[in-house]
Amino acid sequence: MKNKIALITGITGQDGSILAKFLLKKNYIVHGIKRRSSSFNTQRIDEIYKDVHDKKAKLFLHYGDLTDFPSIINLIKKVNPDEIYNLAAQSHVQVSFETPEYTANADAIGTLRILEAIRICKMEKKTRFYQASTSEMFGTSPPPQNENTPLHPASPYGVAKLYAHWITINYREARNIFASTGILFNHEGPSRGETFVSRKITMGIANIMMNKSKCLFLGNLDAYRDWGDARDYVEAMWKILQYKKPDDFVIATNKSFSVRQFVEIAFSFLKIEIVWKGKGLKEIGYNKKTKKILIKIDKRYFRPLEVDHLRGEYTKAKKLLKWEPKIKFKAMVKDMLKNDLKILGSNLAETIK
Repeated sequence: MKNKIALITGITGQDGSILAKFLLKKNYIVHGIKRRSSSFNTQRIDEIYKDVHDKKAKLFLHYGDLTDFPSIINLIKKVNPDEIYNLAAQSHVQVSFETPEYTANADAIGTLRILEAIRICKMEKKTRFYQASTSEMFGTSPPPQNENTPLHPASPYGVAKLYAHWITINYREARNIFASTGILFNHEGPSRGETFVSRKITMGIANIMMNKSKCLFLGNLDAYRDWGDARDYVEAMWKILQYKKPDDFVIATNKSFSVRQFVEIAFSFLKIEIVWKGKGLKEIGYNKKTKKILIKIDKRYFRPLEVDHLRGEYTKAKKLLKWEPKIKFKAMVKDMLKNDLKILGSNLAETIK
């Protein structure tokens, strides 16, 4: 049986690297697009990468960028993929307020470029396309959110992803491309980037425990998010493209926790109880036992327009894809904290059960 060929944009990111490992286990030949950088940025996939001269190599990397249309067309022609997973994006919400034009170019028009490349290369009948949509498209719409919830994004990132989401649906309907979307709610793990609040918390705690910093600075503690594990969500991506017809699916856990609860749970694994005092920008969190201040608020980490509560309802994915999350929130937080303690060389990682 011939190996399926997959092309992953954003392969060096959290989702792309986990997806690459997942597909290799299913005997795919995997091609990944990565941006040119003056430093190595392939740490997440180093363990699965083999030299191209190795006859057993099934993972191949290519330079490219979603803002460069010719490179996208040429690569899709060269790879001739059965499946394309578009995971590349400027994916940081706060950064999108500072770089709105780049975010729109990469996230919105970048998706259009891939869809146009599929059309231009006349690969509509061969190639299945997955677009990584996001819960940030719901923005200020109240929870729970599902496939029928009105979309009201509250950031340039959310708006750019909304365009990408709808242009994918448009090419599905107008161009007859097998183009599906996964509306993924927050999904985390040990390989999450350190600028995202989940990893910022676990790495921040690890730094405090190793006396590398005194406290952790955060923004809105009362933002609620539906946090799942990236390993579960990558499987959902694959299932979406294996389904008999293209469609749109919310991928979530239908449970939400606040940033404040995330902090409390993470510290609890180290037998530290956090007590809160004060309000607004003057609020602090301190160790109940030692009275040491461990959490402070920094107004720079507040968004210009806040999204208060995201919680996804994944009934459709459960019914049609037979998918549901397996890894619980607390188990995910524990994995992240243990990993960050190990990175810093702390023996505390072994005490967390």
